[in-house]
Amino acid sequence: MSDPRSQIFDRIRAALPPENDRPPHPGFETEDVVSPPRLEGDDLWSIFKRNFHNVHGRTMESAGELAEFLLEREFTSGYCDPFWMDRVGSVLIERGMKVETKFDRDRYDDYQFGITRASGAIAESGTLILDDGRTSDRLAALAPWVHVGILERDEVIRTIPDAIERFGNSPNIVWATGPSKTADVEGILIEGVHGPGEEIALIL
Repeated sequence: MSDPRSQIFDRIRAALPPENDRPPHPGFETEDVVSPPRLEGDDLWSIFKRNFHNVHGRTMESAGELAEFLLEREFTSGYCDPFWMDRVGSVLIERGMKVETKFDRDRYDDYQFGITRASGAIAESGTLILDDGRTSDRLAALAPWVHVGILERDEVIRTIPDAIERFGNSPNIVWATGPSKTADVEGILIEGVHGPGEEIALIL
């Protein structure tokens, strides 16, 4: 018997019309929606870094750098996607941290950080893309104070329209443009209210 999560997604898929019967996405001219000033530069990772930092995200380029960041803040217990356990989780364990490869939803408060695979990143907006097809556990990306999305250099996408085209048929996608934010109360921007207070993009 499948687990409850699989059952829910099976029901969602069954309720959706076949792809051929779904209405098309709205049309638009790419040049009307792309922001050229935000795309200045030649290297997509450098462009992404600049724009991600502008929305208070952090970028890192090694598991050792991540370990130092977590230890400085005394974040010593968390989750790591099994896919990245050998290259990232094992480095944290060597530094004395507790790292689990199964996210126990009954103990979500025990996880200070969550490390998951990202499906890509958008250079133009400084956005990490988390797609249920690759993100091992969505709650592991949303519940801990620190979320680390790991991607490879060739997964950085130039523009928002490019990302829409690439992931257009994916039913469940989170676009994380820096840490969680809200300004509902008196127009005061607060970070880390509805999700992670630290959003990290780690490129390997």
